[in-house]
Amino acid sequence: MAEAIPLAVIGGSGFYDMPGLEAVEEVEVETPFGPPSDRIRIGRLAGCRVAFLARHGRHHTILPSEIPQRANFWALKKLGVERVLAVSAVGSLRQELAPGHLVVPSQLIDRTWGRPSTFFGEGIVGHIGFAEPFCERMRGALLKATKGVGVRVHDGGVYVVMQGPAFSTRAESELHRAWGADLIGMTALPEAKLAREAELCYATLACVTDYDCWHETEEAVTAATVFETLRRNVAVSQEAVRRLVEALPPREGCACATALDAAIVAPREAVPAMVRERLGPILARWLGVGR
Repeated sequence: MAEAIPLAVIGGSGFYDMPGLEAVEEVEVETPFGPPSDRIRIGRLAGCRVAFLARHGRHHTILPSEIPQRANFWALKKLGVERVLAVSAVGSLRQELAPGHLVVPSQLIDRTWGRPSTFFGEGIVGHIGFAEPFCERMRGALLKATKGVGVRVHDGGVYVVMQGPAFSTRAESELHRAWGADLIGMTALPEAKLAREAELCYATLACVTDYDCWHETEEAVTAATVFETLRRNVAVSQEAVRRLVEALPPREGCACATALDAAIVAPREAVPAMVRERLGPILARWLGVGR
């Protein structure tokens, strides 16, 4: 059995590399869902094995709705990843969440459509618990890791995931604020759902880049605005990752690691051979077989 990888980092807009990653090996993984977003880079950071994947490809060539999320998480699971930190650019729906701030969100609202969001179906039924979409242990460790990184960090918040690629209308922005949402972005789903199905601990480090388009005295968001802010806080995000690596929470007893036990209702012997093959890494623990 291959050595486990305690942490994978999925880098979003502007976060295409992980400085300090040593002894890097680039890995191509074939999956039943096609190729991942990019080759996965595996190396060591602060003595810990870490994988890195550029969500949109290293040259940012993949739209949010085109990201091969199932392939990404199947590949990470196959490689032995245990936890995933997603770094994402988001817009703010609240005055106090200013551009340049970091947020560790606690809830999600799904406004996407047409994105494959489950490994289940075609011979297997599963219903994961998703009341708390982020791993609380990972969230706690991430909040500790971001203390003292030089920017303000906010604990919690509701992240509404929109379809994109266009940004919101003003009416939509005000609607999301009326719902009680705090952040808006395009990529946290189906990532969080697939991470739970793959029994991976998952948390998001959200980098606020703009005020969407609701703010009366700020310009409406543009891609240029987003990337200008990202250039200033990518280094901060990278430092937070380095600190997180040194203080990863334990997996023992974490509900994420056994999420399928309460999700799959069919007996193990009823799972068809073709499903066992297609979802081998995802179902391995539940089926009681080696990775």
